[in-house]
Amino acid sequence: MDEQPPIIDASGLMEGEVRALERVGAALRAPCQSWGLFHIAEHGIPAEELAEFGAAMSAFFDKPAREKAELSRTRQNAWGYFDQELTKNRPDWKEVFDYGAERTPGARAELHSDGVNQWPDDAAALRRILLRHHASIERLAMGLLRALCSSLGLPPDTLSGFFERHSSFVRLNHYPPCANPATPDAPLFPEEGRLGVHHHTDAGALTVLYQDEVPGLQAFHRSRWHTIEPVPGVLTVNLGDMLQVWSNDRYRSPLHRVIVHKDRARYSAPFFLNPSYETVCEPLPGLLATGEARRFRPISWSHFRDQRSAGDFADYGPEIQVEDYRILR
Repeated sequence: MDEQPPIIDASGLMEGEVRALERVGAALRAPCQSWGLFHIAEHGIPAEELAEFGAAMSAFFDKPAREKAELSRTRQNAWGYFDQELTKNRPDWKEVFDYGAERTPGARAELHSDGVNQWPDDAAALRRILLRHHASIERLAMGLLRALCSSLGLPPDTLSGFFERHSSFVRLNHYPPCANPATPDAPLFPEEGRLGVHHHTDAGALTVLYQDEVPGLQAFHRSRWHTIEPVPGVLTVNLGDMLQVWSNDRYRSPLHRVIVHKDRARYSAPFFLNPSYETVCEPLPGLLATGEARRFRPISWSHFRDQRSAGDFADYGPEIQVEDYRILR
């Protein structure tokens, strides 16, 4: 088995317990510096709730193609169904459904990267289950954000103000069986075989991932790809580009991808914790107090997110990267 990231006990974190915040923060420091990725157990979300969510996701993707197509996302509404996504301007082997917290009826998306929920006609149960999952994962992700600040030696609420009107969302992923999957050790751009998602880093602060029992997620660690084995009952977390910027490179946003299988489907659902659109991300002053040089120029989150979304939706040119903002010395 490949080397695996650690499993961290997050008990008490969702409830806001001070000791849990300190304990989890201390445990996060090492994996955030090395992997940028870790598992969390005892996270406070009941197993029955996660199982119901997984079943609802599978049932949605089992719907006829024409019904899913009626919910297709557009350049004007980035939430909904899509099966032609690109990563690094190459087609991924998957279909997705994006959704977020409900908005006031008639509300419009703020940006091209933002969206308004679209539900099937028979969506009462699906809507209830998916919105409950969104709310639970949101609470957990905000607790993790506070623990990450603590792990950096900063007050736990250092970043909270950037998330008062956050732009987070959930993505349902279905990776169907593939007749020609790329091998687990395939290069970045395989000459043969398909990948579920090509190599990338996540744009926002952090991602909390629910996944079924079929392995597929790979992280690039110590100069090679590692297949991250699913662990029953745990959730997987990876840091995003904005956290790397805020931490001034103390923590890393890991390069990762998804492999697919010839005879097995796979389901997963990341929650992308993203800041408010008006946020400007730059190294935190509390980490630069001793005169440490800042490693990134300020980044407008709305611009960064919109450009990344445009690259995912269609081939509108090279994807924007956090390295574009690095200060070279």
